[in-house]
Amino acid sequence: MDDLLSDFIAETRETLDAIASEIVAWEAAPDDSERLDSIFRFVHTVKGSCGFLDLPRLLRLSHAAEDVLADVRSGKRHPDTHLVSAVLAVIDRIGELTDAMASGEPLPDSEDGILIAGLAAAATPAAPAVPAAPAAAAVAQPSRVLARSIRLPTELLDRMMAGVSDMVLARNELARRLRESSTSASSEVAFERLSQCIAEMREAITRSRMARIDALFSTLPRMARDLAAELGKQISLEIDGGDVELDREMIEMIRDPLSHIVRNSIDHGIEPADVRRAAGKPVVGRLRVSARQSGNQILIEASDDGKGVDVDKLVAKAISAGIVTAEQADRMPRSRQLDLIFSPGLSTASAVTDISGRGVGMDVVRANIERIGGTVELDSRMGLGLKLTMCVPLTLTIIPALTVSSGGHRFAIPRSAIDELVRLGGDGVRTEMIAGSAIARIREARLPLVDLAEFLCLESPMCGGLFVVLRAGGGERFVLAVDAVHDHEELVVKPAAPELMAMGIYAGTTLPDNSRPMLLLDVAGIAAQAGIVAPERGEEPEAPAEVAATAPTLLFRDLDKVVRAVRLALTDRIEDVERESIFTSNGVLRLAQEDRMTLLVTSGPLPETEKIRLLQLNDGSVRLAYAIEEVLDIVALPEILPNADVAAGATLIDGRPVELLDVHSLFATAALETVEQAPPMCLIADSDDRWARQVLAPLLGAAGYRVSFAGEDQAASADVVIAASGTNVSEHAAPVVRLRSEPHARNTNDESIYRYDRHALLGALSRQVGARV
Repeated sequence: MDDLLSDFIAETRETLDAIASEIVAWEAAPDDSERLDSIFRFVHTVKGSCGFLDLPRLLRLSHAAEDVLADVRSGKRHPDTHLVSAVLAVIDRIGELTDAMASGEPLPDSEDGILIAGLAAAATPAAPAVPAAPAAAAVAQPSRVLARSIRLPTELLDRMMAGVSDMVLARNELARRLRESSTSASSEVAFERLSQCIAEMREAITRSRMARIDALFSTLPRMARDLAAELGKQISLEIDGGDVELDREMIEMIRDPLSHIVRNSIDHGIEPADVRRAAGKPVVGRLRVSARQSGNQILIEASDDGKGVDVDKLVAKAISAGIVTAEQADRMPRSRQLDLIFSPGLSTASAVTDISGRGVGMDVVRANIERIGGTVELDSRMGLGLKLTMCVPLTLTIIPALTVSSGGHRFAIPRSAIDELVRLGGDGVRTEMIAGSAIARIREARLPLVDLAEFLCLESPMCGGLFVVLRAGGGERFVLAVDAVHDHEELVVKPAAPELMAMGIYAGTTLPDNSRPMLLLDVAGIAAQAGIVAPERGEEPEAPAEVAATAPTLLFRDLDKVVRAVRLALTDRIEDVERESIFTSNGVLRLAQEDRMTLLVTSGPLPETEKIRLLQLNDGSVRLAYAIEEVLDIVALPEILPNADVAAGATLIDGRPVELLDVHSLFATAALETVEQAPPMCLIADSDDRWARQVLAPLLGAAGYRVSFAGEDQAASADVVIAASGTNVSEHAAPVVRLRSEPHARNTNDESIYRYDRHALLGALSRQVGARV
């Protein structure tokens, strides 16, 4: 019986938040019978379990809620705001009783009768007309289907991961011995099979820790509804990307920061209805929360159409709080001033409320996100709204990192904290002492210097002269001197010994493929213990007069082998993209990426490689991609260069002529080419095929296509249809690519493609929607 009770508590907790969000969505769309059925089934299941387990209080509450919902299903009662609030109150009480049973603490039953009576009082006879959406909050979200799952203790998964890690060590030891001895070809084949099995097992166990981020988003509709009602505002909440998967532990660590963000948006960001009406905005405020995967990171965005952040007011508050001086604030760029909102104890609220205003929200958001190796970015437009983007690793157990060595020991540094790598003695890189402290001068920027070997009391400090420019948790940049830089790796991370973790400079231990465990450095912890002070909180070094009119500029070797340059401020990022994501459309190269199509500019033919290196350029309104061969350096060039015929300017660097790209012409061309077209749409006709949804759709998405299934609204705009050999697609006008399940065609006239022949499939799609490069 104890086991049954434990299962009941676990299952009830698992579905409570999801059901609460379903009730809120049902309130906005009272005619949605599917949601009503889902809510009714949950309450009915709780009632049945309570009767079997002899839980009379839960039985009375669930029975009363079931009666009301049954009347609504039969049309005898109408689901208005008061009835929904009463049902939500009962759901909350079920959760409180479940928690009380789990903890063994008693919970008085004085409120049970009041809640049951509230259900009866809230119910009203059905009205013939359909009422408007509730005034407190209108919530827009897709219908959710609760997935079947089993529960495993996290400790078991950790033991399994540790076992696989030991297997990797044993495999590497076996590999070393096989290399030292003469082995037969059959032994090598067996070893390769063993290595592949271990790699697949490691991947499977890692994936078993993943969960849909929908578990994180499920509490937001209820939160938005309750806060909007309390503040007298009207909010439309949109949720997207609930099917994105994230490490379960990461989901729990992001839960509180996301709650802070949503509460701040509703309380501070979105204005009351009368203020929005006077400003010409819709009365109903819009709050959108979305998630998407980008490489090995998850991007979670929360944006609203409220008033944005008053940066001048924020700076004034920071000055009055003693966080910065007026002189320091005047020297800050606008982005750094906006980042002051993350300062501890700083709030722009005019009054403290139960919702916010104590200055304990945004600093907690950034601290919690950066503790797990993520970053937080703000984009505010005064009077138009605020967008906050959290970029977090896909999992805590696998982190992209750079391996370095210092003092004869190897360490790992999270890649998200690294700005660049430079070598002592290179162009514009030198060291100096200021007031007894080591400073690295990199292209006239003076940054605090920490010698890793000396900091950790190891031998041979400052041997290699290699500098890793890091960005710590508070935005501080500093330089870490190491002996050697080895490679970028995807590393398995697990907690280190408590004594090591307590030092505050290690984030855990990692297991690289060379079977030599190493420590993962905590960049923020090293900065704190080394006394690194953020520029906005300390004295900012004066810029030398001779470089006052310079700007950081990126040097690169172009595809035509010419060395060119572009202003760093116009470069969003440098990345390697899959060749399959590049298309030719109407004779113009385009890049399909992140649900948009961007113009791709080249100075010559693309290299015959699987990955193409690109500069992502952005002037604030237009984006474009520029293909290059390699990045060379970042230098400080004069802001104004002599005019030239082939580019915006030209100069000499170390005696070599360097052209500055004519970005004005590039962006003008990009604007005319309508660079943000949607990628081609592939319609999968066999929507019920599990393989099509779980294997084919992700493959197409990774190749840069949008995907829809038969019966969806986007089906009519498909550029190409993908269907099995026997599927009828006569109602679709788009060209059709047929797939078969057999490796070989049955006759010579069969033009279908084996569904596991990836290259043939992508090639056929490219011929239909545009020639693939």
